[in-house]
Amino acid sequence: MNRFLKRLLIVLSIIALGLFLYSYFVENIFETRLSPKDTVKFEFNDLKLEVTYNRPYKKGREIFGGLVPYNKVWRTGANEATTFTTNKPLYIKGFTIPEGEYTIWTVPKDSVWQVMFNTKKYPWGVDAEMRPMWDPNYDLLEIDVPVKKLDSVVEQFTIGFENEDDKVDFVMKWDQTKIAVPLNIHKTE
Repeated sequence: MNRFLKRLLIVLSIIALGLFLYSYFVENIFETRLSPKDTVKFEFNDLKLEVTYNRPYKKGREIFGGLVPYNKVWRTGANEATTFTTNKPLYIKGFTIPEGEYTIWTVPKDSVWQVMFNTKKYPWGVDAEMRPMWDPNYDLLEIDVPVKKLDSVVEQFTIGFENEDDKVDFVMKWDQTKIAVPLNIHKTE
């Protein structure tokens, strides 16, 4: 066997070993997740927004007030903490969100949700006791957003953006619940 093929086999063996170790110790990249990871992107002129989150399913369960308790901080999805990235400053109900990456945390309630934009990066969404890793000392913004009851059931937790007449809403839907955080690109007085 020539020298090139020997080196190629060694390099490929190292890569295979690395993938195996990563899969075994960090995240099983070969197994389908129960709550798949998803990334949602929104672009408008030179504004670029991106949300990375995990999407649990309803599976016949009671979601809000059951699986996701009312009046308690929720990691807003499953697995890793949900991240929100903007390349331009945003204005939300009179508050400024500078460009950057944030984690999103929520406190679901029956008629209103509290939504927090947090500046800290978290390695996961919950600790070993299943408590949210959220640290309120890093909240940049906490706002209340009204709940809209949907006529139909949304089976899988969904985050997205809705754009109408230069107005952008950061939207979350699951079960028969929808919330929309109004985002403004231009500062309004």
